[in-house]
Amino acid sequence: KRTANVKKSLRVAVMGCIVNGPGEAKDCDLGCAGGGNAGIIFKKGEIIKRVPLENLEEEFLLEIEKLL
Repeated sequence: KRTANVKKSLRVAVMGCIVNGPGEAKDCDLGCAGGGNAGIIFKKGEIIKRVPLENLEEEFLLEIEKLL
């Protein structure tokens, strides 16, 4: 629902592994991955933020908004 109004074409990735996720999704504009109690957000394969897992969704959506 929160991304329904996004008109810009973005490639996003939601990965399950914080170790391999950024490398596997390096062609994406923005991605996130979580494991255990930690989450990361990355752009073009580079980690830009580490967050507690419970904040990952909200922080990821904020980063999407920054790209618009």
